[in-house]
Amino acid sequence: MDILVCIKRVPATGGKITLTPDERHIDTRFASFTISPHEECAVEEALRLTERNGGTVTVLTLGPEVAADQLRDAMAMGAHRAIHLVTDGEEWDPGQTARAIVDAIGAHPASRRPTGPKPFQADGGGFDLLLFGNEAADSGDFQVGIRVAHALGHPVVTGIKALEIENRPASRFQATARCRREAAGGWEIFEIDLPAVITVKEGINLPRYPTVPGRLKAKRAPIETMTLQSPANGIEMIRFKLPPAKGSKGEVLGHGAEAVPRLVEKLQERGVLTP
Repeated sequence: MDILVCIKRVPATGGKITLTPDERHIDTRFASFTISPHEECAVEEALRLTERNGGTVTVLTLGPEVAADQLRDAMAMGAHRAIHLVTDGEEWDPGQTARAIVDAIGAHPASRRPTGPKPFQADGGGFDLLLFGNEAADSGDFQVGIRVAHALGHPVVTGIKALEIENRPASRFQATARCRREAAGGWEIFEIDLPAVITVKEGINLPRYPTVPGRLKAKRAPIETMTLQSPANGIEMIRFKLPPAKGSKGEVLGHGAEAVPRLVEKLQERGVLTP
């Protein structure tokens, strides 16, 4: 089976975010970047599926030239091909991003397929499964995967924490995806025919670390590029605004043995100790 995984370059989780003076960009001089965590899990899930069922994993990103680093990270994990939709670095809204991805899928040779149901196969005849992160770690839009599915006419399930592919040779559709999503007090279980779009959540698996040979191979691997122009008539970004910093304070209870009574009192107030 052939799987496309869409990933995004985002600031590393836990890093301090600073803005440029005009508040329209993130100051990247001292920032580090990574694959959005949900999407890193999507890459890992795609690799596991192809290891069990055969096929290929293609990773795609939309972003500036430096976003190629994240594609190479995914290839170092084991992805077979990479597609880079190169932009000028401006932020694209979810609708613009989804349209660009759909156009790229239509233009990519491996994704050209006749309309209507397609039998499950692993011969490069098209993308059988499209995986997205449930939401990007920076913008948290929750929209791109759903918009792509709607444009392609594919079924879509979001927020998945478990995924299996089942062969059904006697069916008109020869493979289905069995998906599980956490719900209050249990699980929601979905079965959808391929081709399909699925968005996964962090925790569906534990992504592997790239090996040294994998990094060396990824460094030399070609990346297919398509240069995009900033679209018009999208959502206009006015400025970024950082959330207020969360303050904290500490209380000095005393020094040495003289602080013990006050410490015991505090523990009693919190129910750790009983009088």
